[in-house]
Amino acid sequence: MIKKFNFILLITLILSSKLLANENKHFLTLRSDKVNVRLGPAFEYPVKFVYKKKYFPLLIVEKSDVWRKVSDLNYNTGWIHISKLSKKKSAIVINDKTVLFKKPTKYSKPLAKIEKGRLLIVKKCEKNWCNIETEKFSGWIEKNNIWGEIN
Repeated sequence: MIKKFNFILLITLILSSKLLANENKHFLTLRSDKVNVRLGPAFEYPVKFVYKKKYFPLLIVEKSDVWRKVSDLNYNTGWIHISKLSKKKSAIVINDKTVLFKKPTKYSKPLAKIEKGRLLIVKKCEKNWCNIETEKFSGWIEKNNIWGEIN
């Protein structure tokens, strides 16, 4: 009986730790057109590289005081000060010639083909679709065609 209880407790702890780890991972975006990414969580660390696109989505993978370790869609990682990040929702198109539709269905009127790598501002998402806007267009795109904040 005790072995069974210990086994159930162990499984519960493992599952809850994985859920908590996934809860800590979320997306933020760049607040400005130029943001330094550092090797470590302090201004004393050297700049590793620079992002140059406002609202570029980044996955937050770790926290240290006012610093966030980020990862982009190409798995480049580094540390950014929280003041350089925004909660604005955005995404990047990950598939070539993704179709933008007028309504959240494939049977809706196609509005445009969006090229891979295009930055999109996400207004809202429903089921498998997100309502987005880009420089010239606004419409609906399937979630499986984008990387970023889609919840």
